[in-house]
Amino acid sequence: MKKELKYYKLSMELNSKLLEGKVAIVTGCSRGIGRAIMEKFAKHGAIVYAIDFIEGSMNDVASSNIIPCYFDITDTKAIITLVQRVKKEQGRIDILVNNAGVMQDALIPMITDEQIHKTFEVNVFAIMHFIQYVSKIMKRQKSGSIINAASIMGISGNYAQIVYAASKGAVIALTKSAAKELAQDGIRVNAIAPGTIKTSLLDNTPEETLNKIKSRIYFNKLGTPEEVANAYLFLASDLSSYISGQILGVDGMMIN
Repeated sequence: MKKELKYYKLSMELNSKLLEGKVAIVTGCSRGIGRAIMEKFAKHGAIVYAIDFIEGSMNDVASSNIIPCYFDITDTKAIITLVQRVKKEQGRIDILVNNAGVMQDALIPMITDEQIHKTFEVNVFAIMHFIQYVSKIMKRQKSGSIINAASIMGISGNYAQIVYAASKGAVIALTKSAAKELAQDGIRVNAIAPGTIKTSLLDNTPEETLNKIKSRIYFNKLGTPEEVANAYLFLASDLSSYISGQILGVDGMMIN
């Protein structure tokens, strides 16, 4: 009977609203993984300030739990303004998800300075600025969870993705460094490293190419935004209260 009660309590915990009462900032929410994270967090009780640069792209889901915010995350002043707004309206910030990113493939001879600058501005510098300003609020609370979007390409690299892979490698390094610095303030910093996920970015990919990708995945299927969002939910919630400085692969056991 005690054993059954234990499993019942565990089941209730896993099915409850894991983020009830928490306030989150999530970037890149208009589609794909970001949208799945936004909706997952709201479903589990969080108030989500959902950020994207495409004006009106999240108006369809606006509610008391999802607050759309439209601006370019490379604008540091806009980041500061948002952080101040959230602090004023909610009194705290519990979760920061740096999900927004860009990926522009190019062979080495074809790489441009513009591509390098844009990729690092969005994928790396914006993350640093968000961590810099949000962590100030979290330090006063002595708590918080920061989750960054890395990639399997930042670990293993990939053909024609030298710039993207380098930016995601930087995300991994800054995640581990920030985790060490912020641990004394009760702030956890982790990253998610997805493999190939079935989003709109793959809509025009030839079937032959998709089959080649699947052949490198032991699960023999592409991941879904929902599966990645589940990993973000775990790292955002108190279920991961003793986890920091980790890079969690969500890749279906993809061959590097």
